[in-house]
Amino acid sequence: LALLNAHKTGYLSGETMSQNLGVSRAAVWKAIKALRQEGYEIDSAPKRGYRLVSAPDVLREGELTAGLGGCLLGREICCLPTVDSTNNEAKRLAVAGAPEGLVVLADRQTGGRGRRGRSFQSPEVQGLYLSVLLRPEVSATAAVNLTAWVAVAICDGVEEACGVRPGIKWPNDIILEGRKLCGILT
Repeated sequence: LALLNAHKTGYLSGETMSQNLGVSRAAVWKAIKALRQEGYEIDSAPKRGYRLVSAPDVLREGELTAGLGGCLLGREICCLPTVDSTNNEAKRLAVAGAPEGLVVLADRQTGGRGRRGRSFQSPEVQGLYLSVLLRPEVSATAAVNLTAWVAVAICDGVEEACGVRPGIKWPNDIILEGRKLCGILT
């Protein structure tokens, strides 16, 4: 998938793919077949190779990590169709030894929660629900400011990526044009 994504403008031969990946041509063919079964539209032409035409609108680790080489966040990504809470799953994985920077994403949460134990509705295909596992080396007194710093960093990131600056609804919501973009739990 990464090789096909890198060559979006043209075909990539099965031979080139097998050499780059260090696998047989048969293994490349099986991988292409598996991607097609997952909903990827891949064109193939004799003596030309394979070309990615379209991708399904689903969360996939491989697609998300493609642009994150060398980043702490997203070094490891766990994509789930449904989970009780991405926060709970991140905690479970943290206890099991997951690395810092792990991102847990879900299409739907059945037990999402907000501040003060409030329930948070997370309907399928209507949002992006995620938690990031961080292990900052800060004192307990400094940790109380973490939510505010994360909020500022999110605003900076949205502004850099989209050219618009969202606001912060104290203490943990990011708002743009009167709509909530995200909430932050630390």
